[in-house]
Amino acid sequence: MSTIADNILQVSSRIQAATQAAHRAEQSVHLLAVSKTKPAEALREAHAAGLRDFGENYLQEALAKQLELADLPLIWHFIGPIQSNKTRAIAEHFAWVHSVDRLKIAQRLSEQRPADLPPLNICIQVNVSGEDSKSGCTPADLPALAKAISELPRLTLRGLMAIPEPTDDRAAQDAAFAAVQSLQASLDLPLDTLSMGMSHDLESAIAQGATWVRIGTALFGARDYGQS
Repeated sequence: MSTIADNILQVSSRIQAATQAAHRAEQSVHLLAVSKTKPAEALREAHAAGLRDFGENYLQEALAKQLELADLPLIWHFIGPIQSNKTRAIAEHFAWVHSVDRLKIAQRLSEQRPADLPPLNICIQVNVSGEDSKSGCTPADLPALAKAISELPRLTLRGLMAIPEPTDDRAAQDAAFAAVQSLQASLDLPLDTLSMGMSHDLESAIAQGATWVRIGTALFGARDYGQS
């Protein structure tokens, strides 16, 4: 069986090849290890192999891992849907939030971000494929939401996040990710982040400008949701 370290090498090689194919600068794409449902020991192994950024979807699970891994200099990203009653803990315990889709949530994160911590890095999640089952603001609502969030204290709006409808059709992948890139370019704000692309479509996402690819299965194997 391949180890997590082996998997990191394979994914890193895919990222490097896709970055070169897109004629983009080296190190312009960052690997976010999606570690939901995975035990703390797996994250420790991934850190030993060079990773430091970890994305979690479930708050209580993430907080438990943060305690267990407090001896490591990890950077924590919250990437799941956000309920209002979870914003304080997210504001206190994460460096990035990729999944903001409502002004109310952003306002609460702003109010609850501790003053002794750096501003919280924010990505707005956009429902680019219009799926009823997906979180995210609509493209039509994005400009007003982005402007409002960009003016909140204790937050830094970095860019957009998207989870397009899954498909194996490369042209369809490219079109969805290109739409996200176009939406960001239309905002006329100083944004530098596109969080998009997962294990099955990272090459397409990188070709269309992704700066964070969120990789879980290709690093850690299939998830066991019975453990979450």
